This record gives sequence, C-alpha cells and structure tokens, in this order.
Amino acid sequence: MPTAAKLVAALCLAALGYVASDLIRPLLPASTDFGLFNHVNGLIGLVMGWRVVGRRAGRGMSAAIGNGFTGTAALVFWGLFVQSTYEMVRRSFARHYDSIVEAIAAIFELMLEYGEIMLDARVILALLLGGIASGILAEIAAGRWR
Repeated sequence: MPTAAKLVAALCLAALGYVASDLIRPLLPASTDFGLFNHVNGLIGLVMGWRVVGRRAGRGMSAAIGNGFTGTAALVFWGLFVQSTYEMVRRSFARHYDSIVEAIAAIFELMLEYGEIMLDARVILALLLGGIASGILAEIAAGRWR
C-alpha cells in the first residue's frame, strides 16, 4: 500500500543512488562508457527506498537511522550486482568467457572489483550521510502523514 513514508524514502534513495553514481564516475577510467549508469542506480535506489526503508518507517528515530543504513546497503549491493551483471553480459557477447559457470563467477568477481573502487572517502561519506537522512526523512513523513 502506498504511503508518504515509502514515497519520501524512495525519492531520497533514488537521489542518493544518482549522486553516488556521479561521485563514482571520476574514480573509473576516462574511457568508460557510462550510458545509463546514473539512471539505473537511481532506479535501484527508488525501489530500495520504497521496499526497504519506506516499509520499515514509523518505528522511531533510532530505528530510522538503522533503516537508512539498511536501505543504503541494499542500494549498494543491488547496484553492484546489476552493474556487474551488465558488464558480464557485455563481455559474454564479446566471447570473453568459455562457460556459463565462468560467466556467473565473473559477476561476483566484478562486484568485488567495483566494490574496491567504491572505497573512496567521499563515496562512503555520501552513502552514510544520505542513508541516515533518508531514514530520518522517511520517519518524519511516517509521523506526519499517517
């Protein structure tokens, strides 16, 4: 059921996914073709905000901070998974892998590789602060618009 808390959480995490994507771009090689990178991560943030943070809103401010962290962790995990899967499919069409097992294993290797790239202080700080803000704003929305 749609609620104001779900909407606020979805919009906040969508913005966080988009902004974090902008912070990640300079960390990758200049020749990288980003395509819909920001938009895909924003969409993942939208879904994680609605399903993870918004669903748990209304349990108090301390829980809101935890909800924000949980939503941000889900955003990072699914963002890494989707981007790694896309890269694996792109490489598969270039006949980079010999078997399907090797291709599936490459998803997790790419997730680790991309995760290492994200270990930048600005990205981590933005994700932590954005997650806290998302959880608190969703909590405020849950309390104000029941």
